[in-house]
Amino acid sequence: MTQAITLETGEDSFDVYVARPEGEPIGGLVLIHEIWGLVDHIRDVADRYAAIGWLVAAPDILSHAGVAPALGAELHALLNSADPEVRTAAQPRMREALTTARAPEYGAWAVHALRATLDWLEAAGAGARLAVTGFCFGGTYAFALAAADDRVRAVVPFYGTAPGADDIAHIQAPVLAIYGEQDPALIDALPTVTAAMADAGVDFESVVYPGAAHAFFNDTGLRYDADAAADAWRRATAFLAERVA
Repeated sequence: MTQAITLETGEDSFDVYVARPEGEPIGGLVLIHEIWGLVDHIRDVADRYAAIGWLVAAPDILSHAGVAPALGAELHALLNSADPEVRTAAQPRMREALTTARAPEYGAWAVHALRATLDWLEAAGAGARLAVTGFCFGGTYAFALAAADDRVRAVVPFYGTAPGADDIAHIQAPVLAIYGEQDPALIDALPTVTAAMADAGVDFESVVYPGAAHAFFNDTGLRYDADAAADAWRRATAFLAERVA
């Protein structure tokens, strides 16, 4: 069963797509979208997790920054066009759309909204069995939520940017971080991230898929890699079930 709900942050509200399993949930999963926002692909991923037993809450945290799902879907279509000229022409518009989301005050708001999503999952039947996963922008915020809230019991960031060492030191949950090899900035940073995780005593595992690019899991995009996505799904679901159930 799926539904749309609205949650409050204390200052304003945000929408959440909820996908419920049949029967008792394994646990509660915060699913954080990419830079395209709460588009159909993320709803589909939420439904896939619900089908295997998770109570999933996928918050729309980019509408607060001016990127509503309809705009995100439009930008995704342009930037995944088969025509390179269309992709190039859309890049300035994408940068402009994300201006607000880059501000520090937005980041603080987003983490507050994600913690409110955890509150809802906890009260809605997940109890203490809470986890977070996300993709790209959402992978970055999956790290951030784990650093901000010790209720998180497992973290699976897909090609997200890890926080600095000071924030990493606050992560108490085990982390399975998933990357594509053809994602230079994140792959170049991975040794430093791995060392910081080790220094902080974080149970950290990374998986790098040879030949795969950033956003390889998104089956609506040009960079989709079916083999890497299938294996990443297997690893992510097994890790979450093992660490949370």
